[in-house]
Amino acid sequence: MSEIAIVDYGMGNLRSVQKGLERVGCKAQVTREPQQIISARGVVLPGVGAFSACMENLRRFGLVEAIREVVLQRKPFLGICLGFQLLFTESEEFGPQKGLDLFPGKVVGFHPQNGLKVPHMGWNRIVKKKESPFLQGISDGDYLYFVHSYYVTPADVSVVATTTTYGTSFVSSIATDHLFACQFHPEKSQKIGLRILENFARFAERA
Repeated sequence: MSEIAIVDYGMGNLRSVQKGLERVGCKAQVTREPQQIISARGVVLPGVGAFSACMENLRRFGLVEAIREVVLQRKPFLGICLGFQLLFTESEEFGPQKGLDLFPGKVVGFHPQNGLKVPHMGWNRIVKKKESPFLQGISDGDYLYFVHSYYVTPADVSVVATTTTYGTSFVSSIATDHLFACQFHPEKSQKIGLRILENFARFAERA
């Protein structure tokens, strides 16, 4: 399989994503070189941390335009956790924070209720809302691993690929014809997560 670029903006679980892709036979390069990202066969935007700090680092390393170009060029793209949230218009984390605005919508926080703890952490089920090459071999009710306090509310519900319930039903992934972005961590989700990474790698190989 051809090489995938994993965007390095100084935060996130880069090595675990790289190892997950390598386990499914895909070469993956961690990089913050804009041209290397733009020229890659596929791009992964992972993320762990605060929304505003991540956006600040993307700007500081000159990566905002590179990511926008990759998505607008319709190259195979995978966003993970905060890398999913960053694709939207804004987040309410620590006050309104502007995102990449590639998809209209907001990132909002869980409000503790009924004894639920925040962050939402651990294994939870997905409900499939539409078929996608990125979800090939993934079934309704499969468990994936989550760690997050905020979730996405897309303005366009047609992009919603899966939902998950934690106190409330929230969007746990979106899919277009070239992009898949998820709130869960496929690189931490054992067999099911590796299948999603393999689906993405094979999709990028064919693109």
